[in-house]
Amino acid sequence: MNGFERRALQIKEKIIETTLEMLKTWDSNKIRIADIAKQANVSQVTIYNYFGSKEALLREVVKNYMTHSFKEFMENMNGEYTFKEKIERIILQEKEYSINSLTPFLFNQLLTEDQEIAQFVEKEYSEKVLPAFFQLIEEGRESGEISSKISTQGLMMYINFSMKYSNEFLDSIRQNGNMDLINEMVHIFFYGICGKP
Repeated sequence: MNGFERRALQIKEKIIETTLEMLKTWDSNKIRIADIAKQANVSQVTIYNYFGSKEALLREVVKNYMTHSFKEFMENMNGEYTFKEKIERIILQEKEYSINSLTPFLFNQLLTEDQEIAQFVEKEYSEKVLPAFFQLIEEGRESGEISSKISTQGLMMYINFSMKYSNEFLDSIRQNGNMDLINEMVHIFFYGICGKP
């Protein structure tokens, strides 16, 4: 990569990072290319040259964000961790992304409004994340950390139910600032409200 290509890549990454930062506090429908250009300290023409449109830029930002998230998820799945450590790392990863990055509402809005983003996320999830999760469940069964009384279908329903309401839980944590609640929820996930480690 020559100097010009390296500089172009740096500018493109700066625009993507700036847009992601703005999406944490701005409504995506109200962000204008002029706002992004000002924050990134580049011209509007530069943004149009690299991305073509605001919609294409938002698409690139979400894809970049999700690619990073999926990569970290797979590193946790393939790492030399126990079953419990893998689950904890996934939960902490979700906490980090949910609290420090795109809001669940905005992310769902972008998925609903952009078919290309929705297809990208669905493909990554079905081809990478779901198979890795099923493998993790099997590891948990083999190590005795998942009860033989619980079916894979039952466990997936429980996980999906938990994820469905995780946004409200994380919003509650944001409001009261008590991060210890994350650890309590990890404990309840593994042991229920009466179980002991």
